Amino acid sequence: MSDHLNHLALRAGLSRRHLLQAGVGLGAAAALAGYAAPAVAVPAGSMPSDAEIWGVPTLNPLVERRADPFVTRPVDGMYYLTGSVPEYDRLVIRGSASLAGLATAAESVIWRRPASGKMGGHIWAPELHRIDGRWYVYFAAGDSDDVFRIRMYVMESTLADPRDPAGWGTPRQIVTPWASFALDATTFEHAGRRYLVWAQSEPEIAVNTSLYIAEMSSPFAISTFPARIATPTRSWEVQGYKVNEGPAVLVRNGRVFLTFSASATDARYCMGLLTASADADLLDPASWTKSPDPVFMTNAQTGQYGPGHNSFTVAEDGVTDVLVYHARDYRDITGDPLYDPNRHARVQKVVWHEDGTPMFGVPVGKGGPIVRLTPLDAPGSFVRHYDYAVRVDRAPRELADSQFRFVPGLAGDGSESLQSVNFPDRYVRVTGGTVRIDPVEPGPAYAAEASFRRIPVKGGISLQVATDRGDYLQHDRGALTVGSAPGRRSSTFGLT
Repeated sequence: MSDHLNHLALRAGLSRRHLLQAGVGLGAAAALAGYAAPAVAVPAGSMPSDAEIWGVPTLNPLVERRADPFVTRPVDGMYYLTGSVPEYDRLVIRGSASLAGLATAAESVIWRRPASGKMGGHIWAPELHRIDGRWYVYFAAGDSDDVFRIRMYVMESTLADPRDPAGWGTPRQIVTPWASFALDATTFEHAGRRYLVWAQSEPEIAVNTSLYIAEMSSPFAISTFPARIATPTRSWEVQGYKVNEGPAVLVRNGRVFLTFSASATDARYCMGLLTASADADLLDPASWTKSPDPVFMTNAQTGQYGPGHNSFTVAEDGVTDVLVYHARDYRDITGDPLYDPNRHARVQKVVWHEDGTPMFGVPVGKGGPIVRLTPLDAPGSFVRHYDYAVRVDRAPRELADSQFRFVPGLAGDGSESLQSVNFPDRYVRVTGGTVRIDPVEPGPAYAAEASFRRIPVKGGISLQVATDRGDYLQHDRGALTVGSAPGRRSSTFGLT
């Protein structure tokens, strides 16, 4: 099937990825290429995976028991993942040619803490960076006599493969003006200057940690006095502890976006966002604006708790931004959440608002590929649900309201059902001629009303109502209704 789709894509003047990204199956690809393919329903489960479309796997979690996950952008065709291990005693790296492959990739221990003394305590939050042809691991470490005397360190490797422990030198401490709790160092280059961003407890500030930025003179040292760019003041930043930590940087659309994590490491843990103009002085605290609300947080409906301490990478298409983060599958924790081992590494796609700002949606639960449906007669608009109603809106601000999964049909007849991502107990249904999204109801009536057949047509798909072979979902001036015209622009949907 893959080779045939590649051939059809060439005939159509498109790439296979573009066809898949548009939701075009073999039938639609054949139509674009001039073939006379029959319009038949796509079998349940044949939807191309996220990894096929964007290189973003749907395996959730991606890697178990790896908190504070960091995934590099591809280097020489390889992704590398590191993160905190539950024992807090070593630095590990695994690598794969694909994001999905990180799930089963062998893991190498590149460094273990000493049995006693300096750096003999907790080892936290490693990040792996490629700078001027060399590898650097930034991490935080405590001492054996005080595991919470946390400071920042960096190691260098001159070898091409960072998984080889033989290449790594001795850790060197990153010195700041304060001899205090400091962790979560990340580095990025922008406009010809390299910066370090980290979290630290500044003695004069009555919080656990604030965020700081400084320019670097080398991968080992800062060269300017730190600028405090964020401190926890909002209600969602001071739950359990007053914390801003885990910074991660993404430069896009003329701006520098800096995500961070806040509050205690239980279900209250969440992500905030700082934004600066790409032309601004990043060392000036006035250049940064903090979003008033968290941008990523616990979602009980999807069963994901305490998402945070993220990083960013890019999908295998080289374009799609990917959020890497950890979260737990349960809310209630026995004892100190810091020692609960089940913070798992997860990935999902970053979507962008029309104004160029990122949308993270909700931490998605387990399941298959996630799609958004766009009517061909309303470019830039998406099928979305709100308060049990389903309609078509232009660029909805709430990403999760426009995210769905195709799953095996509830009617059990080879059809498919369209499941909400943020309310997995709800499915799109056609009842009494009205399109709604409702929680599952017992009995065959609901199952039939919530089942569809996916029909490949030129430009995308049409969704045939399983209870009536003559009816299809269609867009009508912002409303989602049913009609009898498959293949028309109003009843053709692209999948992104």
